Amino acid sequence: MKVVKVGLVADPASPTEIARRMSDLDSPGGEDRDTWDIEVVSEPFTMGSEDLDTAVARLQDQARRYAWDLVVGLTELPLRDDDGRYLLVATDPQRRTAVLSLPALGGLSMQARTRHAVRALVSGMADASSGDGHRVPLPRRRGRWKLLTGMVLANRPWLLVPGLKSALVAALATGAIATVDPTIWQLAHSLSWWHLTVATISSVALVVGWLVIDGELWDRPNDNSAEAKERSRLYNTSTLVTLTTGVLICYLALYIVNLLWALFVIDLAVMGSSVNASLGYRDLFLLAWFVASAATVGGALGSGLESDEAIRAAAYSKREEQRRDRLARERS
Repeated sequence: MKVVKVGLVADPASPTEIARRMSDLDSPGGEDRDTWDIEVVSEPFTMGSEDLDTAVARLQDQARRYAWDLVVGLTELPLRDDDGRYLLVATDPQRRTAVLSLPALGGLSMQARTRHAVRALVSGMADASSGDGHRVPLPRRRGRWKLLTGMVLANRPWLLVPGLKSALVAALATGAIATVDPTIWQLAHSLSWWHLTVATISSVALVVGWLVIDGELWDRPNDNSAEAKERSRLYNTSTLVTLTTGVLICYLALYIVNLLWALFVIDLAVMGSSVNASLGYRDLFLLAWFVASAATVGGALGSGLESDEAIRAAAYSKREEQRRDRLARERS
């Protein structure tokens, strides 16, 4: 039995949290198995202008600095091979170094999947008979969608809600007033399902667009290379999906609150006499739907949107920019 010192170099935030839960990771095998001494270091990766060889070399610098026998890098950024395929992992057993792309795991059951992957990587590199390095590519068609799903879930779009707190408060106030306005009732009563659906799509799209513009979240390629353009497309797609999901969560919450408020304060007979129409509970659901769309636009854009960390965390390009700034400060 021998003690193998293993270093886990993880991106800040979620990857670091995952890595720290693996401090008790042990090696597979029988009674004579090696003992793994796990140490976690939180350090940002930045793959925008660095290839995998550079990342491996930087991990090797960390291994020498901390006297590790093996080192595994856990990054939330996508990894690409020389042929343009996205990678799950790249290993160099000779230098006992590996890089694991967490989004490539798909975003679900991340702790268990990462734990399994790291155990397999460390076991393989600890074996003295390990050969040359290898890279595990994702399937060409399904791999990109799996990676995109992992990136969106890594962004945790539900955490966008705190970043929209002022907009939500303004939207709720707008909705509360609009619910008892006879003119709003007439409009909601006259609109078809098709108009209400278009209103929903338009309101969500306007807020997402404003978030992108206000937070300067749109990523632009650093150069005209195909790799830079593909990276920007992937970053921007994940940002838009994350923001859309977060705004839809807010929209649904706003709809539910407006519906409960209408059920509590509205007397259908009284309101029906005000608008000269026969109203039923179906009209309450339509009203809450219409008010949610109107309040989303009026409340959100009227109050201004916070550009705090919750919103900026939705953009991979912004996180990579923060990684670069941090690395520059550490190296200066």
